[in-house]
Amino acid sequence: MNPLDHAAHSALTGPHARFAEHKGNVLRYPTDMSPFVALPPSPSEADWLDLAALAPHATVTGLEPPAGWQVDGRLPLLQYVGSGLAAAPEPEAVRLGAADVPEMLALAELTRPGPFLPRTIEMGAYFGVRRDGRLVAMAGERLRVPGYTEISAVCTHPDARGQALGTRLLLAVAHGIQERGETPFLHVLASNTGAVRLYEKLGFQLRLSTELLILTHSEAA
Repeated sequence: MNPLDHAAHSALTGPHARFAEHKGNVLRYPTDMSPFVALPPSPSEADWLDLAALAPHATVTGLEPPAGWQVDGRLPLLQYVGSGLAAAPEPEAVRLGAADVPEMLALAELTRPGPFLPRTIEMGAYFGVRRDGRLVAMAGERLRVPGYTEISAVCTHPDARGQALGTRLLLAVAHGIQERGETPFLHVLASNTGAVRLYEKLGFQLRLSTELLILTHSEAA
């Protein structure tokens, strides 16, 4: 099985195992780090019960829940891999750290690149561009699985758009991943057609089409 088939599970049982919170065979990231949970690739009834105990509000990919779960959202999701991507460092990029988190949270809240929480920065390297001391763009690493690292939180403040800052930071993050001997990958909602066109233009190849399900267990509804 390719580790990207169940990326969250591969991460939490591999390079990100130190973050994993457990209930039986079910794992999740801390709730202030990431909303993703990981069930075994073929979860049993007991696994779904453990998920209800560990994370009654859960975000999963590619799995249909049994009775007792309410599907609050069902979003078509695409997974792209950047094998042979022409990545490059970005001279204007600065490494972001814990002191930058308030600004990163504000930028993510404004631009909605996907889940970004107070401890998401611990999942990997994050880089940004500052103008007049203000953070105007960022990108970084999220899921890390054997041989691959996910690029995430690519976003640019509306005041700084039109300068390709997001693209430049994406390629800078990809360059760092390649320098480690790994392959960059990313996820994007199928409805985000502009981002899909950009990623394909940059050389990312579509690997998987799946669904992101937002679930609530009936006892927590």
